[in-house]
Amino acid sequence: MKNHITKILLITLAGTALICGCRKSETFPVDKVTDYFVFNPLDSAGDAAHGYLYQIYAIVKNGHNRVAGDYLDAASDDAVSSKSGTVQVRLMATNGVNSFTFPSGENFWEETVATGIPANSGTPSSYWAGIRAANTFITHIGAVPVKGQSPTGVPMRYVWQSEARFLRAYFYFELVKRYGGVPLLGDKVFALNDNVALPRSSFADCIKYIVNECDAIKDSLLSYPLVTPDADNYRPTKGAAMALKARALLFAASPLFNGGNIDAANPLTGYTDFQADRWTAAAKATQDVMNLNTYKLDNDYKDIFLTQNNSERIWIRPGSITTSVEGTNGPVGFAVGGTGNTSPTQELVNSFPMQNGLPITDPASGYNSSDPYATFTTPKRDPRLTANIFYNGSMWLNTTVQTFEGGQSKPNTNIQQTFTGYYMRKFMGLSENSTTLVQHSTDWVVFRYAEILLSFAEARNEEEGSPQDDVYKQLRDIRGRAGIDPGADNNYGLKPNMSKEEMREVIRNEWRTEFAFEEHRFFDIRRWKIAETVMNRPLTGISIIKIGSTLTYNPITVLNTAFVKKQYLYPIPYNEVAKNPNMKQNPGW
Repeated sequence: MKNHITKILLITLAGTALICGCRKSETFPVDKVTDYFVFNPLDSAGDAAHGYLYQIYAIVKNGHNRVAGDYLDAASDDAVSSKSGTVQVRLMATNGVNSFTFPSGENFWEETVATGIPANSGTPSSYWAGIRAANTFITHIGAVPVKGQSPTGVPMRYVWQSEARFLRAYFYFELVKRYGGVPLLGDKVFALNDNVALPRSSFADCIKYIVNECDAIKDSLLSYPLVTPDADNYRPTKGAAMALKARALLFAASPLFNGGNIDAANPLTGYTDFQADRWTAAAKATQDVMNLNTYKLDNDYKDIFLTQNNSERIWIRPGSITTSVEGTNGPVGFAVGGTGNTSPTQELVNSFPMQNGLPITDPASGYNSSDPYATFTTPKRDPRLTANIFYNGSMWLNTTVQTFEGGQSKPNTNIQQTFTGYYMRKFMGLSENSTTLVQHSTDWVVFRYAEILLSFAEARNEEEGSPQDDVYKQLRDIRGRAGIDPGADNNYGLKPNMSKEEMREVIRNEWRTEFAFEEHRFFDIRRWKIAETVMNRPLTGISIIKIGSTLTYNPITVLNTAFVKKQYLYPIPYNEVAKNPNMKQNPGW
């Protein structure tokens, strides 16, 4: 696997082929490597073509601190950035962006990565660049007489072609969930003099296209378990295509697009009607992944992100073996400490239940406000709290984290430190009892099996009059793996005979706790259409005062957020709208 990471990075930096990718409204550079060189009919090994495919993979984002040094979740109600000055995620959380100045780290429409001279030049890394590069590959790979076939007998060039189609469908989905309907280019590779002033396709047509692509390619992709996982675990499999289809259908069925269109009669911003069977389609798509009987929940929640090739991973964006996550997000005050970029909110901390599965607001839960993290008392908190968040008293580097005022990790000096009294713990190595940081994989997990189970539970709950046992089962499985106690009724703290509305709230909270910092919450509060509520109230943290051995916990406001209706979708970049008369802007922008 590390060899493939190296190939991806080196080829991306070298820019041997993908410099041909640009925004679709631009003319294309003439200094690209010729198609004949890349798709050479005399190259039976397909080395140049495969190198080109690696570059398309490299456009897939690694989510670790990718938005100008912050996690995207720091633009939601789960975290804030600890950085000072102009911070992109803070602008996003406070309605401080527009179609001229949308943060580059989240501008998937026209982003570039600066790589060359002059300083403002760069290799396009937008998802439109990925789509164009994928179209080039799909159109021309047939000329390359690639030898070999997959374990299921599919010629390797068709496997590669299907991988490019998967990447293209993934890029489209990532654009659609941000912007609504976008232009669908098919397999067209536009030439210099072509008319590229294309209109946006409807949201419905985009979802249909993504779903159809996933259906068309799934059986020609590799299958899990992979024959050579160390070499191929970055590649999409049949399960990955099915997971992408399931995610697209879940978003399409969700309130923002299905009955809650922010511009009710506008087919670009969602469906113009509500159809309950969209939830049925989402449930079936997730059930199809479950029926593969190839994936399962990893026994250890932390292990999902640290151990390559574990059974829960469906598709990843490869990273390196390093301690970079710790260096950027770890608590300050340690000899090998971090800079604490990410400050989780009290709202996120409060969402983790007790180990008996009951929310901390339930009088029967045993929650003790004088020992909120259950450091000294029982019952304990959900083990995912400790796996995701550093709080006062957490173990790290063979000592305890001190986030009380004046403590080692909240010294109140001029160094960057937590705003909220908490630091992000997720994705980090097992360095609790070590004096040095333990290196580990920093792969970004794009799809994992827990998402399939929770998506199934959500879709089934929405399509039924009341939640059935198959909804409960997925939550029991996820909670059981997390370390929640089964209880005398083996229901893992779940109230029996919940209404649809009660179960909906439980499922939404499970999304929050299970997938913290994985770029779900930012989009979940949008697809559920609750961002206008949760992002229009202050985000809070905790100020802990220590006198002797006594700790006093005082709530504090750390950020006043602001959300207006237009923010449910991103603005089409101003430059695109200005030079393309057929490009309609999203409402309010």
